[in-house]
Amino acid sequence: MAVVGDLALMGTKIKLIGKLEKRVFGVPLSTSPRFSFSQTRNLDVSKSRTAVRAVLQVEKIQSSGELKEGFLGFDVVSERELKENGFLGLRKTKLVCTIGPACSCIDELEKLAIAGMNVARLNMCHNSREWHQDVIRKIKKLNQEKGYCVSVMIDTEGNQIQVDLGSSSSVKAEEASIWYFTTEKFEGSRPFTIQANYEGFSEGVNSGDEIVIDGGMATFEVIEKVGNGLRCKCTDPGLLLPRAKLSFWRDGKLLGRDYDLPTLSTKDWSDIVFGISENIDFIAVSFVKDAEAITHLRDYLTTTSSKAIKVLAKIESLESLRRLEEIVEASDGIMIARGDLGVEIPLEQIPSVQKDITYVCRQLNKPVIVASQLLESMVEYPTPTRAEVADVSEAVRQYADALMLSGESAIGSYGMKALSVLRTTSTRMEQSCREENRQTLLHQRKLGASLPDQIAEQICNCAVEMADNLGVDAIFVYTKHGKMASLLSRNRPNPPIFALTNDNSTQMALNLQWGVTPLLTDLSDDMEGNVKKTVELIKAKGMIKKDDAILVVSDIIPISTAQTIFQSIQVMTIT
Repeated sequence: MAVVGDLALMGTKIKLIGKLEKRVFGVPLSTSPRFSFSQTRNLDVSKSRTAVRAVLQVEKIQSSGELKEGFLGFDVVSERELKENGFLGLRKTKLVCTIGPACSCIDELEKLAIAGMNVARLNMCHNSREWHQDVIRKIKKLNQEKGYCVSVMIDTEGNQIQVDLGSSSSVKAEEASIWYFTTEKFEGSRPFTIQANYEGFSEGVNSGDEIVIDGGMATFEVIEKVGNGLRCKCTDPGLLLPRAKLSFWRDGKLLGRDYDLPTLSTKDWSDIVFGISENIDFIAVSFVKDAEAITHLRDYLTTTSSKAIKVLAKIESLESLRRLEEIVEASDGIMIARGDLGVEIPLEQIPSVQKDITYVCRQLNKPVIVASQLLESMVEYPTPTRAEVADVSEAVRQYADALMLSGESAIGSYGMKALSVLRTTSTRMEQSCREENRQTLLHQRKLGASLPDQIAEQICNCAVEMADNLGVDAIFVYTKHGKMASLLSRNRPNPPIFALTNDNSTQMALNLQWGVTPLLTDLSDDMEGNVKKTVELIKAKGMIKKDDAILVVSDIIPISTAQTIFQSIQVMTIT
C-alpha cells in the first residue's frame, strides 16, 4: 500500500481528493482499494492570492533489482545498529561527550564514536588553541576516512566571576579556616588567599553573607570587608578547584547582582572566530542573560561563516530563567547546564525547572540537551549509582533531545563505560515510552507564521500521527535545511526518522535532533526519482526487506516551479 500526498501553493482554491487502500496498523489486508473519498472545499484567499492543493492516492513501490548511480551516506554506526536491531531498535536520544585529556587521542575518539557519540563538545575554558584544533581535525578525519558522523561543538567560557588559586591543582578548605578573597593580581599562590577575576565582586556584600563555591563544593561566611577584598571563614569544608565559580547568599536566598558583564567576552569572540575557521557545527554560549547576545551572534555568523553554524544558549542563571522563552526562540537549541544553574536556585527546584525547560523547547521546536552531573560518580568509579541511572531515565522520559557527559568523559577513568550507560539506559526507557504510547499525551503549539510554514507544520504533525497509527517501520524526510526533519522529530514518532539531505551543514546539525538519523546523499528535484533511488540503495545494503512500510515527507522545491512550494507525503510498502 502507499499513500501519496502532494501539497502545492497554486491557484486560489483548496481542493482535497483522496483514495486509500485498506491497511490497518501496518498490516496490508488487500491489494486493491476498498473505499475512496472525494471532497472539495473552496476558500477565498483573494488577499493572499495563495492556496493549497492536496492530493492523496494509493500505490506500491517495487524494487527493480537495479542499483542506480549515487550514494547513501549512512554512517557506519547507524548502519551497524540498523542491521543488528532493525528500525525500532535504533536509539533516538542523542549523546554528547565532552572531550578532554582522557579521550583526546584518535583511538579514544574513535571508541567514543563507535559507542554512540553523536556530538563532541570542546570546553573552551580548558586547554590551548592548538589542542582544540588538533582534536577537531582528528574528529573530521574519522568522519571523512572511516565513515563516522560526529558533529563538533565549542562551548564558550563566558563572562563570569571565577576564583584563581594561583595553581592548576585543587586546594582543600578546612572547617573554620580563615581565607582572604581579593582582586589583587599576583603571580603564583599565597596561603589561604583566593583571587577573584572581577574588581567589583565584593560590592553590596555584607558581613554574615555566604560565599558558595561551585554550588556547594565549599561555603564561606563573610567576616568583614577589607578594602575591595573579603575576609571569610570556611563553614562547609571542601575542595576548591581551579576556575571555580562563586555565588553570594543572604538569609538562604541568592544575592542577585548585576555585574554588567557582556555575555560574550573578548576571548569568547576569539574562540568563535577560531571555530568558524575550523568549520565547527555548534556554538554553545555560556551565561546567556537575554536573547540579544544570541541574535547578535547568529547575525554575525550569517555574514562571516560559509556554513550554517547552530547557536545553542546555555540556561544556567536566574536571568536566563526569567527570559527563558525569548532565549529559546532566538536560539537554535538549548543546553540545560544543571551544575551552574544549581548554584543560583535551590537544589530541590532543579528537577521541575529541567522539566519546564524541556517542555518549552519541545513547544518551540528547539533541541534541548540535559547536561551536568548525569553520571558524576563515574569520574572515579566504574559503575553509576542507581539514583544517577534514574536521573538519566527521567531525562529520556521527558523527551530531551540529547544527554551530555562532562567530566565523566573528559577527565574520568571510565568514559567509555559512562557512555555505554547512557546508551543502554536511554534505549530501554525509549522502549518503555513506546509501550506506554506517551506521544499521544503531548500537544504542540502552532509555530508557523506564514501559510507555507503552517502547511509544513501540519504535514509533519499529520505524518507522524499516520506513521504511528499505521505502524510504519521508518520515516524518510528529504530536506535541504532540515526544517521538516525537526518538525517530525518534535512529534516524537515511534518509528525512526531518516533525514536525507545534500547539505553537509544540515546533516551535522540534525545530529542533535531526537530520533533523526541524517544521511548525506545526492538529491534532485525529481521526488519520485529520489524515493526510488533511496529504496534501491537501502535494499542493496540489506537494511530494508519485503513488506516493510515507509512514510516519506519532502520539502524539496522543484527547479521547474520556482514560485511553487512543493511538499509531499508518501507511505509505501516494499515488494
